[in-house]
Amino acid sequence: MTLGFVRPARLDDVVEIARIQLTTWRVAYRRLLPRHVLDRLDEEWITRQWREAIAQPPSPAHRVLVAVEQVDAPGSAPDAEPDSAYVVGFAASGPADDTALAPDEDHTALDKAFEATAAITDLLVEPRWGRRGHGSRLLAASVDLWRSDGFTTALAWTFADDRVTRRFLESAGWAPDGTRRSLDVDDMLIPQVRWHVSLEPDSEVPVTGA
Repeated sequence: MTLGFVRPARLDDVVEIARIQLTTWRVAYRRLLPRHVLDRLDEEWITRQWREAIAQPPSPAHRVLVAVEQVDAPGSAPDAEPDSAYVVGFAASGPADDTALAPDEDHTALDKAFEATAAITDLLVEPRWGRRGHGSRLLAASVDLWRSDGFTTALAWTFADDRVTRRFLESAGWAPDGTRRSLDVDDMLIPQVRWHVSLEPDSEVPVTGA
């Protein structure tokens, strides 16, 4: 039997989180970002950043979640140890900060404009584990935690040409908010689009199959 679930990230997950990030970026973004930039990504540096994010988050509302696929042998007892459990994806989020804004927005009004807004910084599922609901479970778990923290809106940036992520967010009830920016990646400007969703109690955030 195969079971998918989400749990808070632990320090012993950091190596796998960094590996998943590198693998996913190099596969999913190979047509969006320069190849030499993807090839130069530093796995050790990325691992250190995730270790710090998990061990010393800036606030209780800054969280890293992991998606796990657990495989039990046929006929296993319900309380038996799983045969195999794999970290297959992760999501990181926290209160919206300067990174949630476009350059032409008023950064001095951040607290007032986004005081009840959460922001996704990463939501990735390793491509070989895709289309099994892991992305949806990560997003649904994040929404539950944002609501418990009192957030009423959430934001996320996507690359403008990242059709897979855009379709995923759209199917989950998100929509572009009209804000755009460009990231300078080794002298290449890569356009991004900002998405938003309401977290109000009367707002349904659909569960998708990604």
